[in-house]
Amino acid sequence: MISRRSPIGVFDSGVGGISVLRILRHDMPNEDFIFYGDSINAPYGDKSEERIREMCDDSIRFLFSHGAKAIVIACNTATSAAATYLREKYKDAIIVAMEPAVKPAVDKAINAYPHVLVLATNSTIHGERLHHLIGRFSENADIYPVAAPGIVPLVEAGKENSPEIDAYLKDLLQPFRKKEDGGGGQIVDSVVLGCTHFPFVTDRIREALGYDVIFHDGAYGTSRETRRRLREADLLTDSTTPGKVELYSTAANDNPTALAKRLLELPFEFRP
Repeated sequence: MISRRSPIGVFDSGVGGISVLRILRHDMPNEDFIFYGDSINAPYGDKSEERIREMCDDSIRFLFSHGAKAIVIACNTATSAAATYLREKYKDAIIVAMEPAVKPAVDKAINAYPHVLVLATNSTIHGERLHHLIGRFSENADIYPVAAPGIVPLVEAGKENSPEIDAYLKDLLQPFRKKEDGGGGQIVDSVVLGCTHFPFVTDRIREALGYDVIFHDGAYGTSRETRRRLREADLLTDSTTPGKVELYSTAANDNPTALAKRLLELPFEFRP
């Protein structure tokens, strides 16, 4: 039986969802959380929609078995492939999903006609959900969707600050560097982080571009929606003490939650 003091369940294809969990904790510091990272199957972006739905179903059933009062799909790829399926299957559950922050990137832009780079996995880039989202705002901005499949495995390997990530991003983002820096000259104003692993490499993305940009992270909207849905269902915690976090992972090593713990403890600047 769920109650106000039941935990909020959060799942991802790996450790990327930790970037969402830290914002949820900031917004709702007295809530308890259970995080489930399916690292053994990461990345989801190179798998079929049918397979992604199966893996998401496994994750959500694990969280329900641990008493979760709400589910946060902390993965853009999983959202694109499985959110509708999961909501239809678990009709009475509170299921909150991710959405790449294209709308705030356009609506909050300093320039009247902004240039927006959207980085995401292959699955998200080619999915209907993102295509529809970009279509809604393409008249008011130049939007450049770019698949960045190499980031997830490097973050999953704990290499979010490494020569490997720098080399990968320098090659990937070459078209968006200044011409005097050997780039293609297509300068962007902002970058939409269309995968929950990507907030861990924002400094490396900025370095690879060679100039400052504004980053937009859909986790803030997801956190607000989670809080709204819980309030609507009268399920926000009534606890006045800081909540606890339980971490679970399918990673095949001797300390499967070590990377998740390290990432969760990294300092970050809260930018709602």
